[in-house]
Amino acid sequence: MNPLLLALLITSLSTSTIITMSSNHWLLAWLSLELNTLSILPIIMKPAHPRATEATTKYFLIQTIAAALILCATTLNVWQTGQWTILHTPNPLTTLFLTMAIALKLGLAPMHLWYPDVLQGSTLPTALIISTWQKIAPLTLLMMMHNHLNTPTLTALGLISALVGGWTGLNQTQVRKIMAFSTISHMGWLMVALSLNQELTTLTMTLYIMMTTTLFFSLMTTTTKTITDMGTAWPSSPTLMAMTMLTLMSLGGLPPLTGFLPKWLIMKELTHAPALSTLML
Repeated sequence: MNPLLLALLITSLSTSTIITMSSNHWLLAWLSLELNTLSILPIIMKPAHPRATEATTKYFLIQTIAAALILCATTLNVWQTGQWTILHTPNPLTTLFLTMAIALKLGLAPMHLWYPDVLQGSTLPTALIISTWQKIAPLTLLMMMHNHLNTPTLTALGLISALVGGWTGLNQTQVRKIMAFSTISHMGWLMVALSLNQELTTLTMTLYIMMTTTLFFSLMTTTTKTITDMGTAWPSSPTLMAMTMLTLMSLGGLPPLTGFLPKWLIMKELTHAPALSTLML
């Protein structure tokens, strides 16, 4: 790809996310999400391979459906309240539509089936962008709507995503698919954290991005695509593979590694959350 074109796409990608994070108007946020989607599509399509074309098509269709749902929900909110403000979304039906649309954008279970296929059809750098940077804007919208979100819905989405991501990733041999199911599981933990504490959500997201970026850079350095490749890469770069192993264990949440901290804090918050007992009843 032309370096100037790539720089333009990366700039558009960054700018659209920043605009979404700083906007207070639903139309501006929706427009930024659309710009974000249009910026990532040529990057996914860059290898000019049938799998890349398939991944681009799937990503485009899913993101378009989610954006249409967001626009529909915000229009409904304007009819009900007369305001386009993101912070003022009190209508329960609107909030439910928006939560489902953003869950579709994030690839939360049970709306996750498109996500592993898109990551498998992308290159490792593109998969890194989809797994980290592309999650920031939708999560920011959820955090801005925090006061109006339905806690049982968020907790249920989080629980299903954590279970599906953990279980389905067990029988995978492709590293990108394993990372896709890892992302689905972590997004589930994030939804649970969001229903409890915004500061905890920010901490969880920051640590997730750091660990995922580290692992993807390790995979890019060794050009690892399958579990078998990781085994054969050990003799040539044992230090890097040891760090990769530690990063994988950290992503899994094993103590005393970094990834254990957010899960420990989320479990601690869950034990004290009054909404949990309501949900169980």
